Amino acid sequence: MGNKLICMAKRNSIKENNVGSRSKRNGEKSSKRRSLMEEELLHRQALSMAIQQHQLSQRFEGSMSRRIGSTSSRRRNNNFSDSFSTSTKQLPEFLENIKTKKIVLIHGEGFGAWCWYKTIALLEETGLNPVALDLTGSGIDLTDTKDVTSLADYSKPLVDYLENLQGDEQAILVGHSGGGACISYALEHFPEKVSKAVFLCATMVSNEQRPFDVFAEQLGSAELFMQESKFLIHGNGKDKPPTGFMFEKQQMHGLYFNQSPTKDVALAMVSMRPIPLGPMMEKLSLTPEKYGTSRRFYIQTLEDHALSPDVQEKLVRENPPEGVFKIKGSDHCPFFAKPQSLHKILLEIAQIP
Repeated sequence: MGNKLICMAKRNSIKENNVGSRSKRNGEKSSKRRSLMEEELLHRQALSMAIQQHQLSQRFEGSMSRRIGSTSSRRRNNNFSDSFSTSTKQLPEFLENIKTKKIVLIHGEGFGAWCWYKTIALLEETGLNPVALDLTGSGIDLTDTKDVTSLADYSKPLVDYLENLQGDEQAILVGHSGGGACISYALEHFPEKVSKAVFLCATMVSNEQRPFDVFAEQLGSAELFMQESKFLIHGNGKDKPPTGFMFEKQQMHGLYFNQSPTKDVALAMVSMRPIPLGPMMEKLSLTPEKYGTSRRFYIQTLEDHALSPDVQEKLVRENPPEGVFKIKGSDHCPFFAKPQSLHKILLEIAQIP
């Protein structure tokens, strides 16, 4: 009898322990669920605060100015409001006024499609169709710099894109810095495929001018640069002519990024590639019948150390575009330094009839 009672007591004890264990496990699971829910709530709150802070900062990003005066043979009516809505929520209302929604973004020397990430996001949010291309030997294109010997080679991704446009389809081209030579090349060879061309602190050269000549104020003459520059790359051997060049990080920082956010500069430092020399030294052949009939716009950057405001003003004076815009407080990379101001100008240009 005593043994029976002991066995019953043990079973009851085990049963109670099992119940207690299950209860404890259930409690732990419930506690973990609460913890996860609280953590998710904190993440959402943090994300919401970050978005609000980003939107608030954009309201005070900086100012821009503009001047429009048709100087081409194809004059347009440019009587549209100077005050453009800064609220992206209101911008889709203007889409029906924009005939060409494809915007092709062409990077400058050493950069790649990656540099447009802010501009792409802003344009897509507006409802437009931006495309950023890697020029040959740039970005993630694996072509060696030494094999990019001409402007035709360098511009091939843009040429391929324009050739693939269907029927009377057109695109707005935006060229940054040395990329201006590529969109000039496109205007000469595919004028019917380009609705408007936007030169963003870019090499808007005249006929028989080299893109490199535009940077002569900062880099010296092309001949002197080819002889003495410590930035030259000899891809075919030291005894052969140079094939490209690459600035040191400190030099790039001073030339390109004197107003850009630190994070964007860090991105550029690990992403920029050598610049093919051939396309920069090639003289462009631009005719009045093709290039001369295009609709060109220029965006000046007023804190630019790579292409000074004076040089940009000279380019505009010597080769007058249909309209000129200015971004205050921007270095040579407005897509980093002043992305909202750049975005608003691109939208305004896209709306011009």
